[in-house]
Amino acid sequence: MRIFHRTRHRPSATWRQTTDRAFTLIGDGRYEDAGALLVMAADLEPWLSDSWFNLALLHKFRRDWDQARTAGLRAVALLDREHGAPDWWNLGITATALQDWSLARRSWQAFGLRLPATAAPAGPVELDLGTTPVRLSPDGESEVVWGRRLDPARIEVLSIPLPSSGRRWGEVVLHDGAPHGERVTDGVAYPVFDEIELWAPSPVPTYVVLLQAATAADRDALERLVADAGYAAEDWTASVRLLCRACSESRMATDDGNSTHHDPHDDGDAAHPGHLSHLSGSSGLSWLAERECGIAAPAGLVRTLLDRWVAASPVTRAYRDLEEVC
Repeated sequence: MRIFHRTRHRPSATWRQTTDRAFTLIGDGRYEDAGALLVMAADLEPWLSDSWFNLALLHKFRRDWDQARTAGLRAVALLDREHGAPDWWNLGITATALQDWSLARRSWQAFGLRLPATAAPAGPVELDLGTTPVRLSPDGESEVVWGRRLDPARIEVLSIPLPSSGRRWGEVVLHDGAPHGERVTDGVAYPVFDEIELWAPSPVPTYVVLLQAATAADRDALERLVADAGYAAEDWTASVRLLCRACSESRMATDDGNSTHHDPHDDGDAAHPGHLSHLSGSSGLSWLAERECGIAAPAGLVRTLLDRWVAASPVTRAYRDLEEVC
């Protein structure tokens, strides 16, 4: 779409009222009613990029990616600035969901990102953006886990999610662009992104098992053994923290199980820990030999790895209640 000397103007009061009402309905989950209002707003101001950006957002919320792409393309065609517009970022997410890689590259570059040259422009966008936390199932029993950013809209899950999230180690999730909260590790703050939907499933199941590990070194030995086999084990007793939504979406220090953290809703103290305190760390706190551990590995391998772990030190190691949970 090309615009020939179209005069820019402020949207009408009717457009603003209609749009505000639509986003109130979106907040209540009434997408159909909101969509009717946003279509009305687009009819009122068809030359306004915000009209189509808002429709593209609605279609993204509904996971209607074809409609989101159509509205997003109309929005960027009406932009009056070159770089940094959220319209391009939203279109990049949409293109990634659809695996429309040429449009995804165009969107990230138009936003202002520098992408490396590639011999396969029709293939996936491949970037090295490091690790960051992602909030799985943000509208349900949400859980923040760590993952590797593959591009501006995809994260590969590196942690072992709890079964309540419905996600597995190694899955790739599509995520939104606006962060909700931070996790601080070694003094570095990492933004937390919300999952939009599962982009690529993992064939590797999740198991939960109760370990008897006399020392932290015994626990670490299992994690190394599973990692060396190409899979993952995670001590959920040490790594899982229960947080309310307000805390989860704020700036929180991460917990690796080797230090103590005082959770904001814990009514205990260092001398008399409450129900949210961690007893697995250092600083003089006792080690709990019984550990709940998540393991991501194929069905034919997981028990072999556990047996090998026990055989290396049968006096200090044992396991029971192995169960596939996701």
